[in-house]
Amino acid sequence: MPHITTHDDVEIYYKDWGPKDGAVVILSHGWPLSSDSWESQALYLADAGYRVVTHDRRGHGRSSQPWHGNDMDHYADDLAAVIDTLDLQDISLFGFSTGGGEIARYVGRHGTRRIARLGLIAAVPPLMLKTEANPGGLPIDVFDGIRAASIADRSKLYQDIASGPFFGFNRPGTTPSKGMIDSFWLQGMMGGHKNTYDSIRAFSETDFTEDLKKFDKPTLIVHGEDDQIVPIDAAGRASKTLVPHAELKVYPGGPHGITDTHKDQLCRDMLAFMKS
Repeated sequence: MPHITTHDDVEIYYKDWGPKDGAVVILSHGWPLSSDSWESQALYLADAGYRVVTHDRRGHGRSSQPWHGNDMDHYADDLAAVIDTLDLQDISLFGFSTGGGEIARYVGRHGTRRIARLGLIAAVPPLMLKTEANPGGLPIDVFDGIRAASIADRSKLYQDIASGPFFGFNRPGTTPSKGMIDSFWLQGMMGGHKNTYDSIRAFSETDFTEDLKKFDKPTLIVHGEDDQIVPIDAAGRASKTLVPHAELKVYPGGPHGITDTHKDQLCRDMLAFMKS
């Protein structure tokens, strides 16, 4: 399997789909998932002639499970290692959920010299945690509860998230997909226990405000109106305020997991954005 080794000897697994001379797209995944969560978009864009690179974040999927470094700075630097090692240029860089934080911190730490476009998909920036300066965020009790559930029964936690709020299957009139639920669970359980536990703090308590202010490339923000995991007002709409030139697309009734529930619409929107 293809891996890139970081400066601190962590092996990052990656996929490299599509023609090698195609315009480059990088897709950064959410918690506690892996690059497999982007399969629909990766297949669609590779078939459209793009070179699509997706990687498993450290501690997730098929990458190494280091005891330390499970934080946004390391995630961003790992992404930089992938980009630099493959010498990728003019990248359309998209991040879903926690991956949105990863690409924001990448911009904050490494700039946009190699970037052509940016996309935040149901992404966690600017800050998920409720603070005095961020009253619209979620209280710390929410994230403490996720941590406690992870310690008590991590497998059940992932099943409960996937069968309930992530895909909106807890809403009246929805038909749960066993395939989506099983895929979420499997990807989550491939990740390291310590790594996915630490990542809860990384995605919930990291403030990306200053990172977003450095977004100086065309930016697409896509968010589900009924996102129960990363509420749109504190995330997508707040990010639009910090990146005023961004295009904000709201999916009416959309849940958090729009990469699956709205995959056809999202594929079309991403392709149109890259062609615009």
